[in-house]
Amino acid sequence: MRRPRALLLDFGGVLVETSRREGWSAALAKEVHAALVRAGCGDLDVTAVETDIKAGVAADKCWKDAMSRLYAPAEMTHAGFWGDYVAADWPAPARQLVVTHATPLCQRMGELRQERRIRPGIPELLDAAADHGIPCAVVSNSLSAAVHRNFTAATGLAEKLALEVYSDEAGVRKPNPEMIWIATRALGVEPGDAWYAGDNFDRDVLCGHRAGVGGNVLMVAGGTYDVPYEVRCRPDAVVDDGHGLLELLTNAMEGDA
Repeated sequence: MRRPRALLLDFGGVLVETSRREGWSAALAKEVHAALVRAGCGDLDVTAVETDIKAGVAADKCWKDAMSRLYAPAEMTHAGFWGDYVAADWPAPARQLVVTHATPLCQRMGELRQERRIRPGIPELLDAAADHGIPCAVVSNSLSAAVHRNFTAATGLAEKLALEVYSDEAGVRKPNPEMIWIATRALGVEPGDAWYAGDNFDRDVLCGHRAGVGGNVLMVAGGTYDVPYEVRCRPDAVVDDGHGLLELLTNAMEGDA
């Protein structure tokens, strides 16, 4: 792979590693139930609310797997998630309440569901790219961009990023190539002059292939090889973490010297 003019990175699995928080659904259900009761919607108990939140998340995962086969999938809306996937069978006033507050509810769910840590080598990678004048951007599927933006701001990563592109804000999701093209247009580079690194074959490698990136990198993370279906296109390189991607970048810079 030749020297890139931009480096595009997935969020979960590349920029950060995540782990599931125990008890997140019970905590969220308690908050949602309390809001329903305050609004006079007392038909559902907290157990029913938690059951439907968990069912909505499970259905959403199935939907995401199916959407990763389409050429240009749109993203789930916040209102669609809460109105159709969680509260589809709730009494109308309760359903309308969560639809009205769907955006902050999606953010709260994202905050409660996962712990996030910067992956090894990522700060060094971003610093090295900056030293070489290569802008870095996040290109990520997300049900709540606010959760990710808050994390990058709190950890100082936002200062090292030229751009953050999230699917719930863009209205499209990977493997739709438009996700990558949004970033390359904003950075003023051609897709063939950019590298893209993701941790999934169906969302990421496929998206990079469709977008025509110059370097299509798979960074191995938990679940990378748990694929919903076979993807025929292959990455240009496979790395274990940010240190591995930094080594690829360093080699490309030295090769062009």
